[in-house]
Amino acid sequence: MGEVENLSFEQAFGELEGLVRQLEAGDLSLDEAMAVFERGTALAAACNARLDAAELKVRQLVPDAAGGLATNDYTLSPLEEPAAPDDPF
Repeated sequence: MGEVENLSFEQAFGELEGLVRQLEAGDLSLDEAMAVFERGTALAAACNARLDAAELKVRQLVPDAAGGLATNDYTLSPLEEPAAPDDPF
């Protein structure tokens, strides 16, 4: 299992779906289930952070002079970083 930060949203979400299926099957030992759960929590947090970032970008679409939409790049400062979810599932 690679580092979560290096995965695309699609890779992280796909892996998360697989982990959920493993947990739902109930065939894991307690230690295995806890490791899978911890990995799933990290993957869910990473997916949520990427979705939050995408939402911010979409919110930065502003009307332009021609009546269309223009993007206004927005970068979060360290004080504005989205908080980690309490329950990623």
